[in-house]
Amino acid sequence: MVIAIDKVAWIHVVDGLILSTLSAGKSVYYLPGGKREPGESDVQTLVREVREELSVDIVVASAVHLKTFQAQAHGRPDGEIVQMTCYTAGYEGDLKPDNEIAELVWFGYADRHRVSPVDQLIFDHLHERGVLH
Repeated sequence: MVIAIDKVAWIHVVDGLILSTLSAGKSVYYLPGGKREPGESDVQTLVREVREELSVDIVVASAVHLKTFQAQAHGRPDGEIVQMTCYTAGYEGDLKPDNEIAELVWFGYADRHRVSPVDQLIFDHLHERGVLH
C-alpha cells in the first residue's frame, strides 16, 4: 500500500451534522482541509487550508487529533491511497466558501454516499460514536 496523498481534515460537527465542502467542478464532497505543504505540521496544514477554503481561523490551542484514516483515493488509480489526518478545533470568523470551494453543506450520516471513500470511513467512525446522526 502506497500513501499517494497526505491530507489533513477539519472535523466540525454541530447538532449531529458535519461540515463538508464541494470544490468547483467536482461531483463529490470532501471534508474541509487539504494537502500538506513541504515542512508543514498537521496543525499548520489545517490552519492554512481552512483559512483558504472557508475564510475562518482555526484556534490552534483547541486543535485535537481525532484519528487518521486511509482509503482508496477518489478518482485515482487502484492502489493509490489517501491518508487523512483528522482534527477537531474551534474557529473564529464566519464560515463562507472561498477560493476553489463552491459550496458549504451540513451532512448527516444519510449523506454518506455523497462524499469521498476516505470521508465515508470518517462518517462511519463518527456515526458509531453517536456524533453524526
